Amino acid sequence: MTYGALVTAMIKDFQDVKIVNEELEKMGYNIGVRLIDEFLAKSGITQCRNLKDTAHYIAKVGFKMFLGINAEVSWSSNPRQFSIEFKGNPLIEFVELPEQFKDLDYSNILCGVLRGALYSVTAIFGLFLN
Repeated sequence: MTYGALVTAMIKDFQDVKIVNEELEKMGYNIGVRLIDEFLAKSGITQCRNLKDTAHYIAKVGFKMFLGINAEVSWSSNPRQFSIEFKGNPLIEFVELPEQFKDLDYSNILCGVLRGALYSVTAIFGLFLN
């Protein structure tokens, strides 16, 4: 099943975009909890010294390793907040959402993956899509 087919099935099952957004995030969380072991084993990273290291490894190593995409980190005026900007997102290639699904966070699964992976290494973050 492709990601698009999964999201379509969820929309048909739940018939509420808000619930679909929550379920995508939960699915991503469960993936992230398991994916972190593979990331640590393959990347050779043992420990991040600070939040800047963490952001760098997520953007430059993690997304490249698992999705084959390049990502950039940008920092807000708050040194405890950063954004990861994708240089392409394979989940949304060739995807056009109808107007009725404008509130669908189609890639929300990625926020869940990050939250699950970071939770597994005891880093607690708030994640959201722009």
